[in-house]
Amino acid sequence: MSGSLFDQLKQAGLVDDKKARQVKKEKHQRLKQGRQASAVTDEAARLAAEAVREKQARDRELNQSRQTELKARAEAAALRQLIESNRISDWQGDIAHNFVDGDKIKTLYVNRATHERLGSSALRIARLDDAYALVSTAAAEKIAQRDATVLVALTSGETSMSDEDRAHYARFEVPDDLMW
Repeated sequence: MSGSLFDQLKQAGLVDDKKARQVKKEKHQRLKQGRQASAVTDEAARLAAEAVREKQARDRELNQSRQTELKARAEAAALRQLIESNRISDWQGDIAHNFVDGDKIKTLYVNRATHERLGSSALRIARLDDAYALVSTAAAEKIAQRDATVLVALTSGETSMSDEDRAHYARFEVPDDLMW
């Protein structure tokens, strides 16, 4: 009784050679299809896993950019609030104060006290949207810690004149009450 069940059935005459080949062929095809199906399944699983990884990476990048944008908005809002809460309110007048913003000369019309405080650097000019706000030097230091680009640069009173030129122009007195 050695041999496979199929061989035993063949010897007993219950299965002929034609039927045996057909059964063997079908078995072989099923095994082959199973391997192909598992290969296709493995490929599909790999592609699905890769798609999930790519989606997670895109989601992380998108979340990172959203977080960066939210942080920038929060910082801008805090800076805006700092400027608005520290701005000087009654500075407008009829004296022109010229200053340089970037590469353009701008003019603010201020009162005498404000003009003197701007000249002595007790006040600073800060950009606020499309306008300007005047803030104290202490507030300007806090603003500069967050973003110094919103402050208009101070013009130094020092010029690049030589000592000889200074001596020459020292002979010409300029009255203190003269407004330029």
